[in-house]
Amino acid sequence: MIKIVGLGPGAKEALTVGTIIELENNKNIFLRTEKHPTVDYLEEKNIKFGTYDNVYESMDSFDEVYLSIANDLIEKHKKLGDLVYAVPGHPLVAEKSVFNLINLCKKNNIEYKVMPAVSFIDAMMEALMIDPIEGLKVIDAFDINNQVLDKRIGTIITQVYNPLIASEVKLKLLEQYNDETEIYFVRAARIQGQESIRVIPLFELDMQEDIDYLTSIYIPKDLNNKRDFNDLLDIIEVLRGENGCPWDREQTHKSLEKALVEESYEVIDAIEKDDDNSLIEELGDVLLQVVFHASIGKEDGYFDIGDIIEGICNKMISRHPHVFRNSNKIDSSEEVIEKWEDLKKKEKGYESLTEEMNGITKGLPSLLRAHKIQQKAKKVGFDFEDLNSVINKVKEELEEVIDVYNTKNMEKIKEEVGDLLFSCVNVARFLNIDEEIALNFTADKFIKRFDYIERMAKEKGIKLVDMKLNEMDKLWVESKKLD
Repeated sequence: MIKIVGLGPGAKEALTVGTIIELENNKNIFLRTEKHPTVDYLEEKNIKFGTYDNVYESMDSFDEVYLSIANDLIEKHKKLGDLVYAVPGHPLVAEKSVFNLINLCKKNNIEYKVMPAVSFIDAMMEALMIDPIEGLKVIDAFDINNQVLDKRIGTIITQVYNPLIASEVKLKLLEQYNDETEIYFVRAARIQGQESIRVIPLFELDMQEDIDYLTSIYIPKDLNNKRDFNDLLDIIEVLRGENGCPWDREQTHKSLEKALVEESYEVIDAIEKDDDNSLIEELGDVLLQVVFHASIGKEDGYFDIGDIIEGICNKMISRHPHVFRNSNKIDSSEEVIEKWEDLKKKEKGYESLTEEMNGITKGLPSLLRAHKIQQKAKKVGFDFEDLNSVINKVKEELEEVIDVYNTKNMEKIKEEVGDLLFSCVNVARFLNIDEEIALNFTADKFIKRFDYIERMAKEKGIKLVDMKLNEMDKLWVESKKLD
């Protein structure tokens, strides 16, 4: 049998009677490390043991170390028979080598027993007077980048071995907490004569001079810390609640349609201006719209934010089989787009190109929708041969507009103007120009030149409404020269 015992958090008083009996009555004792305060007590009692400290220097990662220890213990058991493996704290708390050993015991049909022990968590709870029933999360510092931090419960982070690890922990915590957040720095919890507990601001974590293998930290529950996604959900719930805002309570999916479009365009505007502060604000406004719709969906009983997140996660995974499913490797963005369209077609159940075209939402700006439709037609070769053909088509459509502009048939005029614009999109597409950006550029240019006309008129003391067209044209030409 392999007996697995814990040496407690460090104080000899924390050793269990069962552990002491096992250590006193076994010859084959192996410690994961002798760097533990309790080891001095074992030596006082003349308990002989071997350690695995040398393994740490011969391996590149802790995962390799812990697996190597477990494998070696299995081999030792085959040669020596019954043995005891002792680890700091509790064997089942933050002890990867123990879980590796247990798995190998099961695989090799070796009987094992985990003895009760006091963990470092018990010492931390006693030292800080923490009641875990109020919520407590325990994180290994080496695994912190894989963890989701939550200000709504107290968090213990263990194995903050050195300043480098402390720095990594600090950077991760700063993603969720303000830099002035008060945290507890705990070294040698409940070890008489060595214990040090102090409150420090988070940003000073890696500046402490006594960081070592006995260091842990505790971040108390703090609902008023840096706001997160759940705070936004709660705010919308309050606004739409009984005592909330009358306007927010009245909103529906339909009433918010235009707001979502407008906020999306403001994001694009911030991107075009290369304004990060504005981009943060505008992206927040778009996120607000998503959460708003989720809140309405929840009230109606049809869906909530969880359904939205679940849906997009599933879609992103299914649309990227080359990343998440070890499918055929894709080396270029062009291949990704092609594969994406194929998967989308399969998901939507499209059986014809016409169905794909109809699937392009009418909620898009008309120029962009026209571009996408033309791209679909191009896939099967239904496209102009060259740019000259496209330009001739624009001329043809312009002639048709001229032919009908003085008629009273508004439907026909609308149709011909639409044909002309559709042909202009073809020109932009052939020239690899984003038609939306190009038109917005021209609109901005128009505003700039018109501003010149308006300023010059004001300087001359003339109201624009009183200025003749030829006078405005002259100023327009002047503004072009300034460009």
